[in-house]
Amino acid sequence: MSLRNRIVALVLVVALAVPAAFAMGGKEGEAEGAKTVIVYSSVDEANAKKLLDAFTADTGITAQFVHLSSGPALARLKAEAANPQADVWMGAPSENHIAAKTDGLTQPHKGGNFSSLAPEFKDPEGYWRSFYMNPMAIAVNKDILARMGAPVPKSWNDLLNPAYKGQIQMPSPQSSGTAYNIVASLVKLMGEDKAYDYMKKLGPNVQTYTSSGTGPSKGVSVGQCAIALQFTPAFFEFIDQGFPLEVVFPSEGVWFEAPGVSIVKGAKNLKAAEALVEWLTSPNGQAVLTESKTYFYPIIPGVKLGAGMPAFKSLKTIAVDPLWAAAEKKRLVDRWVAEVLPVK
Repeated sequence: MSLRNRIVALVLVVALAVPAAFAMGGKEGEAEGAKTVIVYSSVDEANAKKLLDAFTADTGITAQFVHLSSGPALARLKAEAANPQADVWMGAPSENHIAAKTDGLTQPHKGGNFSSLAPEFKDPEGYWRSFYMNPMAIAVNKDILARMGAPVPKSWNDLLNPAYKGQIQMPSPQSSGTAYNIVASLVKLMGEDKAYDYMKKLGPNVQTYTSSGTGPSKGVSVGQCAIALQFTPAFFEFIDQGFPLEVVFPSEGVWFEAPGVSIVKGAKNLKAAEALVEWLTSPNGQAVLTESKTYFYPIIPGVKLGAGMPAFKSLKTIAVDPLWAAAEKKRLVDRWVAEVLPVK
């Protein structure tokens, strides 16, 4: 080869190498070769966008997401098992991720700070990890209750007051992991038969069972109903925005959600999926929970809480085994559909 041809060849090699070097370098923390991650998000759309936008800003990895409640998300993962269309399932209480693991829909990953997470916030084999937690609560519209001349409920039992007839919104366990959290916690609190008897008695007071776990907060904030049952984030957000809500933690106790994140088995963008999972439980990812006003409780210590949020340890909580909750979910939801729904 002539000297001229060797110089041309060398220039071509350098020209091809430079873009590749820039692509691999990227922003600090970007996984090598990771450019895009596709997410099925059971986190509400607004907060999912906040988290994923911050992830992209930190890592340079583009995150695209589709919002699906926990039931539809799990159903879609099953339908797509032979040809996965998502890389990560983000959100939904951990018992749903246990079910996904059992069905062979996810794969393990122990990267990042997995080993330092508390046992209740991870699968020991690495199939899922939690990335935030929230307690169940009651929210009341103070203006509506005042016009009704009705008291503020302080307990689960108080919700049976006939004064609240047609004034309570809560999600449906047929589609919402939030609602199943209510069902499972009442079963643990009261015993199964008494819990179902309670939910049947509650039926006349229920205005509607929403398909979305966050639907009740919207109804109570605008005065569509007087009382809502769901997890706390949207309640605190509406209070921060000036809506006349008050959050009540039932005196008998509440369970809490610890939503998980899993990597889909056969994920096409595996490096990016691993980067997202690790980031969500990192100090940077956890700080975003408060900085972007998600009103989620962080799972690692030392992270500041949002405005008006009581310390998690100050709440009376019910211990519910997520493995039990996952194993019993279909049976308990089927019983709810057969016995409780017809009352409404």
